[in-house]
Amino acid sequence: MVEVEDPEDVRLGDYRDLKYRAGRRHLADGAVFVVEGKLGVGQLLASSYRVKSLLVDDHQAVAAADLVDGVRSAGAPVFVGRREVVQQIVGFSFHRGVVAVASRGQAVGPGEVVAATAGAPGAGGGPPLLAVLEGLNDHENIGALFRNAAAFGVGGVLLDPTCADPLYRRSVRVSVGHVLHVPFARLGPWPGALERVRAAGFLIAALAPRREGARGGRATISLGELVELVCPSPPGAAPAGQGSRGVALVLGAEGPGLSAPALDAVDVTVSIPMAAGVDSLNVATAAAVAFHRLSTP
Repeated sequence: MVEVEDPEDVRLGDYRDLKYRAGRRHLADGAVFVVEGKLGVGQLLASSYRVKSLLVDDHQAVAAADLVDGVRSAGAPVFVGRREVVQQIVGFSFHRGVVAVASRGQAVGPGEVVAATAGAPGAGGGPPLLAVLEGLNDHENIGALFRNAAAFGVGGVLLDPTCADPLYRRSVRVSVGHVLHVPFARLGPWPGALERVRAAGFLIAALAPRREGARGGRATISLGELVELVCPSPPGAAPAGQGSRGVALVLGAEGPGLSAPALDAVDVTVSIPMAAGVDSLNVATAAAVAFHRLSTP
């Protein structure tokens, strides 16, 4: 336990000005990331990532004693300061009072994520599931999507080179720490590298509004029809989850959606039926609908 009184203490550089561009750039270019809040830090301690230190205000030093003990047990320092000092360090009104820094570790390659997912059935007896993201730059959407992926047994997430960082603190917070447990990797060159996913036995399915889905003469199908394509038939022909072809579900950013090259690179386009007058769903919500349907055939 290390008491801190000076907001400019050099030992706290990784926590400084988290709300501002300079602080964000420092973390994005470095080998560490930030996790805030009790739930997130709890998930961090239960993950494979290595915690480097914890910063708590003097109230949370007692209220979050289990996290303090967990970080100390991991051999990392716990910095404690008055609430106003902690807020000066992080650069905003930090009512959560708990924030940790962890090591990013060695980046996982897309081949590892694909291979691990292909070898395991999805939750509820569904096919192996991968989420593939193109152009998602909203950290909250990425965090929510990772939370949904964890809830429905998605084996991994692949991100094109333009997607935002899943380990940015807002993404980690919105995911309630679940981004720390779902394997992810960058996939490139985009979209040509989708062929490597297909070669591993996955059907590449774009989730897109119906108006985007008629490229190359291909019809848009429903989620139910997608399940029929990848799961054993007749029902009961194989134990749950065995013999099912994996699905790599490709999702694009809200607004522009999936690019024309991405749509040309997929095997099938899938849409979610919606009431008249509703254009589309939030990308994380749409992903949750699809994950649920595919995880429980």
